[in-house]
Amino acid sequence: MSRGRELPAELDPRVRQLVERLRRLKDDSGLSLAQLGRRTPYSAKSWERWLGARTFPPREAVEALARLTGEAAPRLLALHEVASAAWSPRAEKPPAAPAPAPPQSAPAPSPTRALRTAVAAGSVALVLAITSTTLLVFRLYDAHANTGTVAMTTYPAVQAAQVYSCRVTRQSGAWSAGLSSERTAILGYGSSGPSIAEAQCLLRRAGISPGGIDGIFGPLTLRAVKALQRRAGLPADGVIGPRTWQALRG
Repeated sequence: MSRGRELPAELDPRVRQLVERLRRLKDDSGLSLAQLGRRTPYSAKSWERWLGARTFPPREAVEALARLTGEAAPRLLALHEVASAAWSPRAEKPPAAPAPAPPQSAPAPSPTRALRTAVAAGSVALVLAITSTTLLVFRLYDAHANTGTVAMTTYPAVQAAQVYSCRVTRQSGAWSAGLSSERTAILGYGSSGPSIAEAQCLLRRAGISPGGIDGIFGPLTLRAVKALQRRAGLPADGVIGPRTWQALRG
């Protein structure tokens, strides 16, 4: 769907940039719309509408896709924020114009109403200025990234995903990476935090790559957990529980 159907020509460039990024993540992950519907809290029909730019995706759906595909969420959410300011539903029709009223002299605006109008106009101008500046930052970011000279500290709105360091040692007959002492917690797909990073380090120690040590239970970590469970003779359900922790800690 996402590769074959063209986006509407009248789509705002900021919205187009977000939708195209979501489409690439979905296509690169190899997930179908039905699989997205099963592995996120949103239906396949919702994903079809969002990826076809017929409706605008909520922030929570963007976060869910980032977790599912292993994408760093901060930049994706920043693109979503810029696009949301530019979104205008094409299917929405303006209300019918009311019948013209008989001419009459307009009353002079009250000072309170004039003040509210001025404040509202100033707020709109401020939002437009912030949106334009944010979009410019992302265009500059992309330009520098293509030349290989980007410095992340130059763009404070785009933060790198957290990376943990593995310091695996043997303590009291069990392996530890020094990030969490967890042995009984039940962790599944979409979980995040130091306990996930601990499991990723121990998976890497066991010779099974979970991808990056980022503390996010994504597709690569899920595949690695199932591989470890099969090796240990456990049900390969992809859920880290007490028995899987025991296999990880050896």
